[in-house]
Amino acid sequence: MTTTTTWPLPRVLRDRNSGLYLAGVVISGFGTSALWLVSGVWVKDLTGSDGLAALCMLAMWAPTLAGPLLGTLADRTRRKPLLIGVNLLLAALLPTLFAVDSADRVWLVFAVLFVYGAAGVVHDAAESALVASAVPASLLGDFNGLRMTASEGMKLLAPLAGAGVYAAYGGASVALLDAVTFVVATGLYACLRVRESRPEPAPGGWRTQTAEGARFLWAHPRLRPLVLAGGTTMLFAGLSGSTIYAVIDGLGHDPAYAGVLYAVQGAGSVAIGLLSGPLLRRLGERRFAAYGIALTATAAGLRAIPSDPVALACSAAAGAGLPCVLIAALTAVQRETPDALLGRTAATANSLVFTPNVVGLAVGAALVELLDVRLLLAVLGPAWLLTAVPLLQRAASASRTAARSPSDANPA
Repeated sequence: MTTTTTWPLPRVLRDRNSGLYLAGVVISGFGTSALWLVSGVWVKDLTGSDGLAALCMLAMWAPTLAGPLLGTLADRTRRKPLLIGVNLLLAALLPTLFAVDSADRVWLVFAVLFVYGAAGVVHDAAESALVASAVPASLLGDFNGLRMTASEGMKLLAPLAGAGVYAAYGGASVALLDAVTFVVATGLYACLRVRESRPEPAPGGWRTQTAEGARFLWAHPRLRPLVLAGGTTMLFAGLSGSTIYAVIDGLGHDPAYAGVLYAVQGAGSVAIGLLSGPLLRRLGERRFAAYGIALTATAAGLRAIPSDPVALACSAAAGAGLPCVLIAALTAVQRETPDALLGRTAATANSLVFTPNVVGLAVGAALVELLDVRLLLAVLGPAWLLTAVPLLQRAASASRTAARSPSDANPA
């Protein structure tokens, strides 16, 4: 077997649609990551309030709660025009932030970020559904892994670039940069070669159609455990993430050391994204997710040891382990869900997976004030590790019934 058949990047780039999609993700992700950092700094500079600065992230995340409803849009219209329309909407919306020049206009930042988050939910649902039809099924695991690599890579590079633009030209210029990236991504998406017919009118109203995605996930024996494992993992990730500054205090460093740990974690995510396609084909979705959870949980528990080398190693391990269940769940949803349901099912899965992270951050912020961080991490690690057991049990059961479930034994 040659290298080009197993190494994911050449396999993805050789496929025209996959390469265009990946380029669009890199370009628009650069602008989003830059704005993500700068919006909080901008609000902090204008108001002097840490609380208002923190609300920027909440404004972007809040629409995730309406994911199942917003995702229904991706099943009621053709996905490619919807994806292009959402990008153009954001490109037109972001320049309105040039009107923000004082504290009394900060509300406009929150309003734009809220619409940005809602459009992002629709964008992700349409993209997940369109990818499943535009990208060959054999490349879905590779593509989703490389998409994770691209996103994490932008998180390492874009905030620095955004901070530089902000320091030189102000927050509105960063918003304009983000708008330009959406225009360029729109051009790439327009070049996709995909045939879509107009969806047939679905029976029932919005509420009925929205609920169908949740019912499908809950009834599906392969998707339900992966999505539940993803949500549980992100809950524990929120709890673990809230301890970061307490861990840094224990190491005797300034809070800015968090940047070093996040950079190392991002490097781990980039690495696993490059390897996820081959690993998914070898292990299957459940074992790939379970091993990733086990690695992340072990790293979380070991962070209780006050040692710089251990902290750095744990950050790299967490960065490599955490995306596994996310990549596995998304790939399984794309493969197992009928096209007519894919938009709302993907959006529902994203809501179920990522919303617990917000809860974990809030609960963890309270616990870290009440408990010793070493005790908290020592309990968190083993408890998190237990969530991988059901996936391993189901994987073993699937391997025993491979003759009856070939897609489970070999998801590629």
